[in-house]
Amino acid sequence: MPPPARVFFVLPGGIPLLFRESASSVAARILEGSLALHLSENFRHLHGRSAGQSEERSWARSLPALVNALTEAGLGDVEVLIEYSLPLTSKRADAVLAGVHPVTGEPSYVIVELKQWSEAYPVEDEPLLCRIDAYRDAVLNPIEQVRGYCEYLMAFNGALERMPEALAGVAFLHNATENRIAGLRDVKEDQQGRMYTGEQRGAFLDFLRSRLAAKPGAHAADALIAGRIRPSKQLMALAAAEIRDREQFVLIAEQRVAYEQVMSAVRKAKRSNHKQVVVVTGGPGSGKSVVALSLLGELYRQGVTALHATGSASFTKTMRKIAGARKPVVQKLFMYFNSFTAAEPNDIDVLLCDEAHRLRKTSANRYTRAENRTGRPQVAELIDAARVPVFLLDQHQVVRPGEMGTKEEIQRAATEQGLECTVVELDGQFRCGGSDAYEKWVVDLLGLDGGTPHAWEPDGKLQLRTAENPQEMEDFLVARRAEGYGARISAGYCWKWTREIPSGATELPTDVVIGQWAKPWNVYGDRAVLGAPPSPLWANDPAGFGQVGCVYTAQGFEYDWSGVIIGPDLVWRTDRWVVDRTASKDPIFTKATTDDEIHRLIRNTYKVLLTRGMVGTVIYSTDQETRDKLRSLVHPESGVKVPALV
Repeated sequence: MPPPARVFFVLPGGIPLLFRESASSVAARILEGSLALHLSENFRHLHGRSAGQSEERSWARSLPALVNALTEAGLGDVEVLIEYSLPLTSKRADAVLAGVHPVTGEPSYVIVELKQWSEAYPVEDEPLLCRIDAYRDAVLNPIEQVRGYCEYLMAFNGALERMPEALAGVAFLHNATENRIAGLRDVKEDQQGRMYTGEQRGAFLDFLRSRLAAKPGAHAADALIAGRIRPSKQLMALAAAEIRDREQFVLIAEQRVAYEQVMSAVRKAKRSNHKQVVVVTGGPGSGKSVVALSLLGELYRQGVTALHATGSASFTKTMRKIAGARKPVVQKLFMYFNSFTAAEPNDIDVLLCDEAHRLRKTSANRYTRAENRTGRPQVAELIDAARVPVFLLDQHQVVRPGEMGTKEEIQRAATEQGLECTVVELDGQFRCGGSDAYEKWVVDLLGLDGGTPHAWEPDGKLQLRTAENPQEMEDFLVARRAEGYGARISAGYCWKWTREIPSGATELPTDVVIGQWAKPWNVYGDRAVLGAPPSPLWANDPAGFGQVGCVYTAQGFEYDWSGVIIGPDLVWRTDRWVVDRTASKDPIFTKATTDDEIHRLIRNTYKVLLTRGMVGTVIYSTDQETRDKLRSLVHPESGVKVPALV
């Protein structure tokens, strides 16, 4: 009988782990038939959902193949960390092996990516991408996939900082033969990215013995788990270096697939006058803007004509200021969706349409010249403008009437022009501490995908708290700022916004008033006022903490701690959410805006606000019944407690 399970739900440093035991103990659990049950129960606890069929198949078929190999190699004492979560993301490595290096005697680690594939072949002329008959879309070559995991773990786990040679990566295709995956070997193999098939089982055993000694690996596993997790690389902090100097972000899994699909389309366009549309979809924090900036930086450095466009004044102006600091040519890379009404067809090589859920029916507005009012759909104009138009979107972030950017709308526009349209779906979570369980909790809380509110189960990745009043929220966030974290407070658009500051005023008007607590909205316009940053810079300038942000200044940005005020436009009544359109002060809503549309847009607004925090979120509602409901859903121990400030 194996010993009692050593199950770690949340490890030091906030790293969730599904299961950890020695290879011999895992083998015993497989033999007695208990491993799958342990993994399923732990998965449900960690992720707030049941494991999918693909995960369960991998546990039933791939894990035994790996454990049998370890046993046969004489490595039964090596520690096996199953479904190891990469820091600050929802992505997981199938297994990390922890042990002692046979030569140096130092800790040694091997990330293992397990594949049940029996056959795979590279995408034509693109060895980094491959196809499997069972999958609709191209996927990343497993050699490159596991290498990306190694690079990511090296970048974020402090335990590996002093010993980069301690980490290796391998993909084990235990059902495959060499002749059925030979094309995948066009990708360079090295210590952090290599591949073995079932036909090469002997070579795989030799590789394992070359990295791991027949000694207990528990201490090495402890060291990896206890490794200090470096702060997440926030988008704006590295934007300038990403574009002008060198790659700053490590793209993994579907992020890398999206990147390679675009680069492939660029190469095809150069070779054969090819035109292709690419759509990248994903929830908040899935890495859409990171992919866009990584592409813009690489294309800029290669001399390829590429532009970045959004429908957000805040996002575009912030990028111009931060990424284009002291370099006007970089500032000109950032445009708006309505900048291309008079563009020549295919005048640009690549157009990166970020936040594409904000696409509008047409580009015309009150400032558009009569000769440019063509009535053409905005999406068609953007497709026309570039050989490779790329749209990155999350349709649950549509927050204004008239915004219509969806995958289906873009596919329809591409089909009308007879163009190929490639769709890549990002399913990872890189904001909210990498907690996919939190993103799902928010979606269910607001009923956006047919789900219903349920209790939050802390997963060690993101801290979720409630506040009884706005002052309690502010005091808590002030304490976090004193610890070196960034923080912002945002709210639903339920208070009038004073846009004109009277001359001679010594402070901003306090528009957001809740009882005795009063704060100004963020500044309107592009100029700093009375020490407060201009609207586009509210989310990034430290002075933005003194004002309350709205969805239009928060969308597209991230900060460590997020305080969210749910206003009277969304309240909980008995067993459901009730939207009160009369409580909204957003001038974008008119009499022509239907109740159904307002209900959807207001819930989308709170989804955006609730998914800005990287470390934690504090929620307060102006309505007592809603506060009671939120408190019942969030664990009692997560109620706000303001630490004493010294």
